[in-house]
Amino acid sequence: MLSRACAWESDSEDRSEEFFSDKENIMKHVAVVVAAGKGIRMGSSRPKQYLELCGKPLLYYSLKVFEESFMDGVILVCGQGEEDFCRHEIVEKYSLSKVTRIVSGGKERFHSVYNGLMACGDCDYVYIHDGARPLLTQYILERCRHYVEKHGACVVASPASDTVKIEDGDGFIESTPDRSLVWLMQTPQVFQYQLIRHAYERLIQEQDRLKAAGVHVTDDTMVAKMYQNADAKLVENPDINLKVTTPTDLIIAEALMRQREKD
Repeated sequence: MLSRACAWESDSEDRSEEFFSDKENIMKHVAVVVAAGKGIRMGSSRPKQYLELCGKPLLYYSLKVFEESFMDGVILVCGQGEEDFCRHEIVEKYSLSKVTRIVSGGKERFHSVYNGLMACGDCDYVYIHDGARPLLTQYILERCRHYVEKHGACVVASPASDTVKIEDGDGFIESTPDRSLVWLMQTPQVFQYQLIRHAYERLIQEQDRLKAAGVHVTDDTMVAKMYQNADAKLVENPDINLKVTTPTDLIIAEALMRQREKD
């Protein structure tokens, strides 16, 4: 069904503005759900965020959690040409009324996040979440709200359970960091809106310099630290919050989702 979006590609942006024109402009808590990737490692002809998980698109699940939360609005960032597909086959089909804008992503993840941030309008806090993480919970959103209002920046994470090694660049072990200090980053990554917006604006301005220097932007807390010197509070997630990247991940996510339904 994804091919359906291509027929509307030429006018998708204008129609998106018209469709969402009646939404509130001033909001306190806004989510930016990034779902613009191609999912090459999934080995599918369809982007992974639209693959079926327990009978619904994978992307639906995180959007549904935000829909049922304290969130005032959701910005959905999708691949170029997929805007109408997302609107009709996900947002309208599942009555996700808190999705206030659908915008297209960019070449890299940080471009997509930037596009989403620019669409937020007036808000106090923004929750940046990967659409390929369907196991988001209300509990972790509540914890994020508490810590972002207290510290201005926080990130969902889990302590490393395996020993981590640092490579020397030639395939040999160079050092072993203290595992008790190593955390694995997840999403949402949550910030005061103006803090992260200004950080991303500077990143976009300097992207060519960073690329020439071999600097790779891997997550939002990195951007906040680089350009706003903001230290994000680590928010431990007691639940599994895997990012679906491979076919095996999809199998695991479906098993976990079905178990939640039983509980």
